[in-house]
Amino acid sequence: MPMNQDSVKLNMDGVSDEKVTEYAEKLMKLARDTLTVRFRYFDSAISGLKCRPVPGLYGFACDGDTFSYDPAYLLMTYIDEPHVAVRAYLHSLLHMIFLHMYRAVVLTNGLDEEQAADRSKLFDMACDIAVEHVILDMNLSDAALSRDSAERDTIAKISKWVSRLNAEAIYKEFLVNPPSEDARKEYTKLFTVDSHHQWRQQVPEEIIITEEQWKNIAERVKTDVDTFSKEKSKPISLEENLHEAVKERYDYKQILKRFVTTGEEIKVNDDEFDYVYYTYGLRTYGNLPLIEALEYKEEELIRDFVIVIDTSASTRGEVVENFLRQTFEILKTSESFFTKVRIHIIMSDRAVRSDEVIHDKEEFEDYMKRLVIRGYGGTDFRPAFAYVDELIKKRELEKLKGLIYFTDGYGVYPAERPEYETIFAFLYDDENAPPVPPWAIKVVLED
Repeated sequence: MPMNQDSVKLNMDGVSDEKVTEYAEKLMKLARDTLTVRFRYFDSAISGLKCRPVPGLYGFACDGDTFSYDPAYLLMTYIDEPHVAVRAYLHSLLHMIFLHMYRAVVLTNGLDEEQAADRSKLFDMACDIAVEHVILDMNLSDAALSRDSAERDTIAKISKWVSRLNAEAIYKEFLVNPPSEDARKEYTKLFTVDSHHQWRQQVPEEIIITEEQWKNIAERVKTDVDTFSKEKSKPISLEENLHEAVKERYDYKQILKRFVTTGEEIKVNDDEFDYVYYTYGLRTYGNLPLIEALEYKEEELIRDFVIVIDTSASTRGEVVENFLRQTFEILKTSESFFTKVRIHIIMSDRAVRSDEVIHDKEEFEDYMKRLVIRGYGGTDFRPAFAYVDELIKKRELEKLKGLIYFTDGYGVYPAERPEYETIFAFLYDDENAPPVPPWAIKVVLED
C-alpha cells in the first residue's frame, strides 16, 4: 500500500510525534485484540509476534520477531482504509506462520546476485498472493480493503493455471512461466502489504524468533485449526498453507547416505599413520622410513547405485534432467564414490525402456547430452524391480544397497519387499496417489 512520503509528512503537520505514536499504538493493540478474539487458533502466533512503531519506515515490515509500522503512515492510510491495521498485521503474521521468511533465504542459495534478486522478487510476489488469498478466504470484515474485489478477480485467474495457491506452488509456476512486466506490476500493486527487505538480512539471533520456534507455532496453529474445525472461520486455503509449512522437508544429501557401502579404498589412513616417524626415518636413514603407511582404510562409499526414472507421460523431461543432475552433483562433490562405480540409470514405465551404466563424471556428462525423455503413458513399477533383481542374479550388481525411483506415484507397486532398500521420490505430495508400500520410503523432493 504505497504512499508518497511527502504527503504523510504534510498531513501530520501540527500533530506531535508523541500523539501520532500514541494513536497508532492504540490502533495496533485493537487490531491484535480483534484477531485474538476472532481467531482462537492464532493465539500462540499473535503472542509471539510483537509490535513496534518505527517512524520514517513509511510502511510495514516484519523480521520474524517484531512487526514494525510507521505511526504516521498507519494513521494516514487508516483515513481511507479503516481496517488497514488488522489487515497489515494479519498479512505479516501469516507470512511468519507459513515460514515464508525462512524459505526465502533457502530458495536463492547458490545463485549469482542478479539471478537471486529476480527470484527473490518472484518468491516475494508468490508469498503475497498466497497470504492475500487466505485472508480473502477468511472473509473477515474487520480486515477488508477497498481493493479486495480486484484481488479476488486476479486470484481467480491465477487459480486457473496454478492448482495449489500456496507460495511454493505459485513460485514454481512463475519460474516455468515468468509473468510479464505488466503482470508483475499488477501483482505488486494489488497484493503488496508489507516490505520483505528484512527477510534476507542478518538479524541478531538474540532478538529474533528462530525458524524452529515458528515451525512449532505453525504446528500448534494447525492443531488448533483442526480442533476448531466446526468454526466457519476456518478456510480450506489456510489448512493447505499450514500443511505446506509444517510438512517434513528432506536433505537429499542425507537421503543418499542410505546407499553407502562399506569397503576398502587404497589410501593412507590418516587416523592411524604418524607422519613424524615416517619423515624422521627418511631424513636420518635416507630412503628408510621408520614406519610404513597403512594403505587400506575402510570407508563408507557408494559402489553400485540404481536410479529408476518413471517415463510416463506425466513426467516432464526438464524435471528428470534436473533430478539427475542434482543427484550426480551431490554424489561427485561428497567424495562418496569408490574408485570404480556402477550407476544404473533405468528408464521405465509399463516396461524397462533403457538402462545406461555410468562409471565416471565424463560418462555422465556424455549421457546427459544424449538424454531424451519420451513419455509412453501408464506406469507399472514391477518391471523395473524385476529387471534389477535379474541384474543381481547375474552378479552385474554385487554391492547394491538401495534404489531410488523417481515418479509421480501413479503405478502398480511390487507385492513383496525387495532385498535392497527402496526410496520412492516424488516431485509433489499428491494425496490422491496410491499409498507407498510400508517397506518403501516416501520422499517428497519438490524443494
